[in-house]
Amino acid sequence: MTASASTKNILAVYAVALLLAAAALWFFWAQQARSALLPDSASNTHKLQCASYSPFDKDQSPLVPFTISAQRVDADLALLAKYFSCVRTYSMTGFEAVPPLAQKHGLKLMLGAWVSADPVSTHAEIEQLIAAANRYPDVVQSVVVGNEALLRKDISATRLAELITEVKARVQQPVTYADVWEFWLKHPQIAPAVDFITIHLLPYWEDKPTGIDGAIEHVADVREQFGRLFAPKDIFIGETGWPSAGRQRETAIPSRINQARFTRGFIALAEHSGWSYNLIEAFDQPWKRQNEGAVGGYWGLFDADRQDKQILAGPVSNLPRWQPWALISGALALAALVVAGRPRSLLTAPLIALLALLGGVCIALWLQLGVQDNRNYWEWAWTLLLVALNALVIARGVLACAARSGWRQSLFLSLERRGGALLVAIGFVAAAMMLQLVFDARYREFPSYILLLPAIVYGCWPTRAPRRELQLLAAIMAAGAPLVLWQEKFTNTQALGWTLVAIALTFSLWRSSRTMRSAAISSANTANVTV
Repeated sequence: MTASASTKNILAVYAVALLLAAAALWFFWAQQARSALLPDSASNTHKLQCASYSPFDKDQSPLVPFTISAQRVDADLALLAKYFSCVRTYSMTGFEAVPPLAQKHGLKLMLGAWVSADPVSTHAEIEQLIAAANRYPDVVQSVVVGNEALLRKDISATRLAELITEVKARVQQPVTYADVWEFWLKHPQIAPAVDFITIHLLPYWEDKPTGIDGAIEHVADVREQFGRLFAPKDIFIGETGWPSAGRQRETAIPSRINQARFTRGFIALAEHSGWSYNLIEAFDQPWKRQNEGAVGGYWGLFDADRQDKQILAGPVSNLPRWQPWALISGALALAALVVAGRPRSLLTAPLIALLALLGGVCIALWLQLGVQDNRNYWEWAWTLLLVALNALVIARGVLACAARSGWRQSLFLSLERRGGALLVAIGFVAAAMMLQLVFDARYREFPSYILLLPAIVYGCWPTRAPRRELQLLAAIMAAGAPLVLWQEKFTNTQALGWTLVAIALTFSLWRSSRTMRSAAISSANTANVTV
């Protein structure tokens, strides 16, 4: 076969590989964007009962000094009044505009006072609660003295019962306390003090999480159990819901479609059964990511910009705005192809297409996770550092498959000289992530895709790097992988994916350490022969 014919064959295979890669890219993002059709829960003629409301904008937090504008509350309550008959609040401080504006929009209030470990702050909250309940008796339908204060161990059950009794003596409305359902079982002495029992039922957050397929049944079982245990007191489901984004816990997977499945299924069951309920929550609250990880910020029926997530009605998609991410991944893949240039052989032609495809998708997913999770410039710096490391790894991989000359050859040689340092940096990042998942996993993601390309490239093309450092990093990855999977269980597909990528990266680290050892042995043998 002539050189010209060989080149034509290579380019033909390359063209086919690129077409297949483009089709795979389109298919991947189309799958992310697909919609689910579910029975609607809300309509113009049917209002739902109640939703948790916090009036914070996406850049605000109750953990630092804040000011809530009346305009924000007015717009929020006007929107919620289209779907709900009431809203539940959790604190009085800074929320003075809520009762009169709820009255304006025809909403009832389940008004809450924040009970904390600070007795002065708690006293101020209680006094404001009592004053608002008495000033707006036609708006405030019930009051909540404390939210999960026993769970946080902020107050004793005895002192909490005293506060409830004090409030009952000074307001006309029914009085309750709200906590996770297990804590009512641990502190049954609170029950006689309240007018009705308010329980939180969040299958995702429980010590033994329940997957979406069994979540509503679990809620029903607990609700029926409480109806029997605390009869004749009424049971109010004060919080229930599902997150739309964040890390998987055992079989419990956050997503918009799962949030819609749970919310619509629960509402149908609750209204059929005659249960009283409150959904958590009206709007996504990004500030909660600080205490609960990324998942804490994504329980809203509307996002932080007050845009409808289609949780209550209509077709729902996990990634409705998928086009920018498809363009980003496509642009990254194209950049990798430009760096690669012409394939070196028939075998390397599809490899270049595959590496470019995976690189574009993996970096786009990592940036998407950054948009979802990041709270400050430091976290964005970490995200962009890993983007840069992956870009160098992808360049090394595609150039290893390319027919190099000129600047491509120079770039490849430069990457080869620095390949060991690059691998050590990636290994250090991976080991740090592994240790976090082993010792502090509850609120952490499984960023498997940002390590996938380094595992593949260094597995196929090992480099020379400090042997002991690589062996230490490989040992951390090898030891941590089964521990993560044991903690998370085999049913956690995100943890399983992380484990597989960790094993692949462990192999790559080990293989490069062997390359360094072989080079050292070869040098020693050469020196002996010379002597």
